[in-house]
Amino acid sequence: MPTIKINSLTSIESNPSNTLLETMEQAGLDPEYNCRDGHCGACRCTLVSGEVEYVGFAMAYTKNNEILPCICRAKTDIELDDIAHQIKKRA
Repeated sequence: MPTIKINSLTSIESNPSNTLLETMEQAGLDPEYNCRDGHCGACRCTLVSGEVEYVGFAMAYTKNNEILPCICRAKTDIELDDIAHQIKKRA
């Protein structure tokens, strides 16, 4: 399973059947998002290294080095930057 490095601080294992957003949530992170289908761009981040595959159609504007984690899966080990997130609070 590919490793996802987030903001140069956190590393998590990717679940190949989940999007990057879902993988981050399962790892206990609470990433910023709104739509979960590539329309709003709230989850937009920088792909520093590695390869992703889109599993949906991106409607939100992205630059060459940006991706939408809500509709991407990791193909290789990847490094992401500019992820706005918090650690989920336990109940």
